[in-house]
Amino acid sequence: MKHFYLFFVLITSLSINGQTDCDNANYYLVSAYSHVKTSYDANNISHLKYSANRSVESLKLSKKTLANCNCEKALELANKAIVLLSKVEAAETYEDGRYFVKQGRDICKESVIEIDRCATTTYTIETTTTSQTLSDLEKEQLKLKQQQEVLKLKEAEIKMKLAEQNEKEVLLKKEQLILNYKTLIASNIKTYNETLKSCGCNHKTISNNDTLENTSNKSLDDIKLFYVTNLKTLASNYLAELNNCN
Repeated sequence: MKHFYLFFVLITSLSINGQTDCDNANYYLVSAYSHVKTSYDANNISHLKYSANRSVESLKLSKKTLANCNCEKALELANKAIVLLSKVEAAETYEDGRYFVKQGRDICKESVIEIDRCATTTYTIETTTTSQTLSDLEKEQLKLKQQQEVLKLKEAEIKMKLAEQNEKEVLLKKEQLILNYKTLIASNIKTYNETLKSCGCNHKTISNNDTLENTSNKSLDDIKLFYVTNLKTLASNYLAELNNCN
């Protein structure tokens, strides 16, 4: 009973202590690498820039914990990746942006490898020093901690995949909404012009002025508001031309 109680206390202590600075740094570096890979696979400059910016955000978060993680090489690589990926936002072409993303992706990968190497080195030093005095209970605690690290990494990967899936679903909804409105507007314009032509009036041709750009930063409600306003403007122009026929 006493042995079980000690085991319970150690497990409770492990849960309270939570993640270390190196754990957090590793999470953010893995997240940055995932985002920059998504950026590299993007098929347009808007998505490329969006994922590159998310990678920069994760890299900046990693720096807050890398400083206390005794892994200077990983910190140096994170800084280099930030400098490169920060240039993506100003890129004027998809090719220019992808050039910086490729370099940033490679460096992010190196930073993940480096933080793992630091963690492995620290683990080796600690276990070598204490291996002669570890009790069976302490060894079990170490095993549980390693299992928790694996689970935390898997949890982080699942969260990133869910976030990416959600982004793709929202993007598809935006694209479908825009397509529906453009089809409706085109149909209305055709009807307006045919009606005015049948009146035999010298009318001004009704045309559409679609100025909606960079929809990645716009919500579905923003897009809907834009096209509803556009439809109202076209209807007003049509009525004005129709009144001129009297």
